Parts: sequence; C-alpha cells; structure tokens
Amino acid sequence: MRHFPLLLWHELRMLAVSVATYSAAVLFLLLMGLFYFVVLHSFNSEMRADPPSTQYFQIFWIPVFFVVPLLTMKSLAEERRHGTLEALLTTPATTLEIVLAKFFAAYFFYLALWGLTLLFPFIAQFYLHVGGTDSPLVDKAPLIGGFLFVAFSGLLYIAIGIFASSLTRNTLVAGMLTFSMLFVLIISPQLLPNLTLQTSWLAHIQPAVDYLTPFKHLEDFSRGVVDTRPFFLYASNTLLVLGLTTLVVESRATA
Repeated sequence: MRHFPLLLWHELRMLAVSVATYSAAVLFLLLMGLFYFVVLHSFNSEMRADPPSTQYFQIFWIPVFFVVPLLTMKSLAEERRHGTLEALLTTPATTLEIVLAKFFAAYFFYLALWGLTLLFPFIAQFYLHVGGTDSPLVDKAPLIGGFLFVAFSGLLYIAIGIFASSLTRNTLVAGMLTFSMLFVLIISPQLLPNLTLQTSWLAHIQPAVDYLTPFKHLEDFSRGVVDTRPFFLYASNTLLVLGLTTLVVESRATA
C-alpha cells in the first residue's frame, strides 16, 4: 500500500476541482437546510416526543439517492472512457490501491457534507434563543447516534457507487445504476413487511428483513442504542463490494 497515500491525495484534489462535486455540495446543503427548517416548523407547531434531530436524520435516504451517484459516478467510468484507467494500471500501484483511493476520497467528502449539517441545530439554537445545553435542538444522543449511522451506512453506499462506476464507461449510466441499487437496498426492506400480511411463508424471514432495514438501525442509533450488528453488516458488505470492484477493474484491464 505504498502508493495509496499519493493516489488518495490525487483523488481528493480531483474532487476539489470538479464542478460535479460543488454541485452536489450546494444541492445537498440547500436540500438538508430546507428539510431541517421543515422539521423545526413541525416541531414548533406540534407536540412531538422525538427531538428535531431524530426526525431530521429519518430523511437520510433522500440526499443519499442523489449525492452518492454524483460523488461516485465519474470515479472509474470516466477513467475508462478517457483511457486513463489502463494507463494507471500499468503503474506500480495495484488495482486495490486505485479502488481504495477512489473510495476513500468520495467517502471523506460524503462525511464532510454530513458533518456540515451538524451545525444546523447550533445555528438554529443561536438565532432562536431556545434553551441552553439541555435544549432539544442540540440533544447529543440523536445527533451523535444519527451521525454514526450516516458514517457507517455511508461506507456501503459509497462502495456501491464505486462498484457501479466500474461496470460502465458512461457516467450517466453509472449514476443510474447507483441510484437503482441504493433504492433496492434502502427501500425494499421497508416494503417487504407489507407482503408478509398476504404471504405467510415470508413471515419466517422477517427477522432477517429487520436486520437489513436501515431505518431500524437509524432508530436504534438515534436513541443512543449502539448495536454492533449494523457495524458488522455495513463493514463486511463494504469489503465485499470493494473486492468485487477490484475484480471487475482487473478483468476489464485484461480484456
């Protein structure tokens, strides 16, 4: 892994000068700011048991659907389209180092965007003058738990984006593939319980469905319940997807 730091620095610089990166950042912050405003408005008009941060993180899937494709769709697809991936693979750097550099560059930027949204509660508290350190706006448990969930689930989501980008030369197709796979991964576990009401044999897989449901993980994390099973789920599947991506890139290079 001698060449990994240099490759990672190069990928971070490429993200820093990319128009798509700043487009994703602006859209993300505007959208999340709007969502947080709506959450504050509903919290002010209705008596809710959950603090605003808990409700805020429940819409994590909406920005994931467009930010992850924007951050990852050009990572390998554009390299293949311009023919620079083959040249990169002839260097002493290994395929795994190249894939990991692209993965961590996108992941760090993803974390940075979500990290900026953690300022929203403090900004709202400052301007609204709501309470002190015990204010529901800055309740630490849902803030820390929600961000932990975003950080660990983001490992898998970014890995899926890198994998989709390795399958095609077209960046638009890579973005659409990423969106489709994320939609199935996040939304389908929510829809399966409705089928269990009509199909009795599906009731046997209900525990597995609950284990795979991101919204269940978020609910636990936002309440301060840190379970090790989601950590293992996201980490192991991230390694699997990155391994598949490495194999795909190697096979395309030798084809």
